[in-house]
Amino acid sequence: MQKRALGKTGLYVSEIAFGGVEIGIPYGIGVKSKEDMLSEPEAIDLLHSAIDAGINFFDTARMYGESERIMGEAFKERRDEVVICTKCRHFIDSEGNMPEGPELEKIIESSLKESMETLQTDYIDVFMLHQAPLKVLENEKIADIFLKLKQSGKIRATGVSTYKSDETEKAIETGVWNVIQLPYNMMDQRHSEFFESAFRQGIGLVVRSVLLKGLLSDRGKDLHPALKDVEEHIKAYTKMLAGKDYNLSALATKFALSSPEISSVLVGIDRREYLEQSLRTADGRYLDQRLLKEAKELAYPDPDFLNLPHWDRMNWLK
Repeated sequence: MQKRALGKTGLYVSEIAFGGVEIGIPYGIGVKSKEDMLSEPEAIDLLHSAIDAGINFFDTARMYGESERIMGEAFKERRDEVVICTKCRHFIDSEGNMPEGPELEKIIESSLKESMETLQTDYIDVFMLHQAPLKVLENEKIADIFLKLKQSGKIRATGVSTYKSDETEKAIETGVWNVIQLPYNMMDQRHSEFFESAFRQGIGLVVRSVLLKGLLSDRGKDLHPALKDVEEHIKAYTKMLAGKDYNLSALATKFALSSPEISSVLVGIDRREYLEQSLRTADGRYLDQRLLKEAKELAYPDPDFLNLPHWDRMNWLK
């Protein structure tokens, strides 16, 4: 497993980052309850196997159920072998209101304290805002709080998780955030227009949703009728696999790793087979210029439609 610089943080991370949401809460297509998830001993064993295989970058969050606690148990004797990214709990209520002043600082610092205790560590490598909208990114008080935490040594790098491309643009403009985690895949390539500027500023880019919640894999078939056009579009990628010794999900992952500005690709791993496939995929052999150009030209024509939370609410993902 090769490693890449995480921007100018001084951290070097594996090209594959272990996504920890699936070991903490029921998540993903076909996962409805705890019965569909790994047991805690199985999850710990999987995390250890990932480290042994060369993965050193692990992503979790306060909002991911048991994920932090399980990672804490897995890493307590191996802390120096891993780079941990976790995310602050949400502090905007359902009506969009955000606390101010001392209350806001207390929430962020309490969230970090909870994460460190649960992860059984006295520092966090990358501490992120979780799903930060523009109003959060424009708030200088929040930026100051994160910078103070970095100066204290409790965190090594500041980060932000974005969803919309204008949020990524704003995060780069502020000059505050060392790492940005953003969605990027063959279907939805909107954030790529900011890759170069982020790279120039030394910002580490971590991309998620490379498999579009599993749709860019063998599970992207027999979808809900409302997703008929999406399913047809996915079929176009299979033509790119001619003569290749890998499948669609590997193609999707290699596509993201073909961008030198990207530090790591976040992959949800809750099965040993997913770990093994990720290891086979991140082999240093990615898309050549011709294939990369073809993939970029095959972006979905209506990326705004690729709204997975909405699809979930509509029960289109089963």
